[in-house]
Amino acid sequence: MTFAPLQNDTFLRACHGLATPYTPMWLMRQAGRYLPEYRDTRARAGSFMGLATNVDYATEVTLQPLERYPLDAAILFSDILTVPDAMGLGLSFALGEGPKFARTVRDEAAVRALAVPDMEKLRYVFDAVTSIRRALNGRVPLIGFSGSPWTLACYMVEGQGSDDYRLVKTLMYARPDLMHQLLAVNADAVAAYLNAQIEAGAQAVMLFDSWGGVLADGAFQEFSLAYTARVLSQLRRDHAGERIPRIVFTKGGGLWLAQMAGLDCEVLGVDWTVNLGQARQLVGDRKALQGNLDPNVLFAPPERIQAQVQSLLDSFGAPHTGPGRGATHIFNLGHGISQHTPPEHVEVLVDAVHRLSRRAVG
Repeated sequence: MTFAPLQNDTFLRACHGLATPYTPMWLMRQAGRYLPEYRDTRARAGSFMGLATNVDYATEVTLQPLERYPLDAAILFSDILTVPDAMGLGLSFALGEGPKFARTVRDEAAVRALAVPDMEKLRYVFDAVTSIRRALNGRVPLIGFSGSPWTLACYMVEGQGSDDYRLVKTLMYARPDLMHQLLAVNADAVAAYLNAQIEAGAQAVMLFDSWGGVLADGAFQEFSLAYTARVLSQLRRDHAGERIPRIVFTKGGGLWLAQMAGLDCEVLGVDWTVNLGQARQLVGDRKALQGNLDPNVLFAPPERIQAQVQSLLDSFGAPHTGPGRGATHIFNLGHGISQHTPPEHVEVLVDAVHRLSRRAVG
C-alpha cells in the first residue's frame, strides 16, 4: 500500500521530541457536532453508527475540520467502543444521548464468554483509515485510536456512561480476578485493533483512557496503567519504514504523570487540570506532552482565547529547538471540543497557536 508523501510532518516530529518551527496542534473531537457540515452529513447517514460504519461518510467528516482550519493532524472518525461492539455487546447511539450496550458484562459467565474479536468485524474501521489516508493525499498525518482497556471495561460493565461507576467498581473490588480477566482480553483486543489501523495507514495511534481518573490511587496502577502498558508492549513501533508514535491520554490522570512517564510511548496527553510547566519538569524529554486548553475557553471572546493560548504556551516554556531530541509540545484541548463551540472561535484558536508559537529552529 503506497500513499502520497507527507507535506506537513510537524505533528510527527513533535511526537518524537524533534524541533518544529511552531507548536503543532489538533483537537480532540475536531470532527464533530460543532460543525454544521458534520451535522448535515450525520443527518444524511441517519445515525452515529451509520456515519462511523460508512467509509465514505467517515472519510468526509474526518476531512471537514481540515477544510476549515490549518490543523496539523487528522484523527480517524470512529468511536472508542467499536471493539466491545465487535465482541457482540450490541452498541447503539440515540440522538442526543451517549452510547449504550444491549448486553453487559457483570458476572463470571459473561466474562468467561469474552474473547478478542475477529478483526474482520472491524474491517469498516480499517477501510476508513485507508480511505482517509488516501483522501488526505499527504496533507497531514492521520491518527488512529482506541479506548483503553479500563475505559472499555467501564462501558462494558455499566452498559452506558455512569455518574458513579458503581457497577464496574463493585466488580473490581468484589472480584478482582474477573476484572483482570476482562482487562486482559480488552488489552489484547485493543492491541490487535491498533496494529490493524497502523497496517491500514494510521501514522500515529492514541489510547483514550477517558475514565482512568475515576480510580483510587493503587487501583489506577493495577487496573488501568498495567493494561495500558500491556497494549503498548504489543504495538508495532514502525510500519512501511516510518516510526509510529503512540499517545496515551488519561483524563484525570495528572497526579500519576510521574508513573506514566515510564510507559513505553512517545506522547502523554494531559487534561486542563494539569500545569504544563510542572508536567514538563516531571517527564523531562522522555515524553512529548499534548494538551491541554480547557475546552470552555472557546466560549470566551477572541482576545480572551488568544490570551489563554499565550498563557498555556508560556506555561510549557520554550520547546526544544536544536538538533536531536528534547522537550516538545503538541497543542490540544484538555478533553473533547464541546458541540456548542462557535466554529469561528476555533479559527481564532488555531491561528493564535500557530502565530504565537512560531520560532526559529536551529
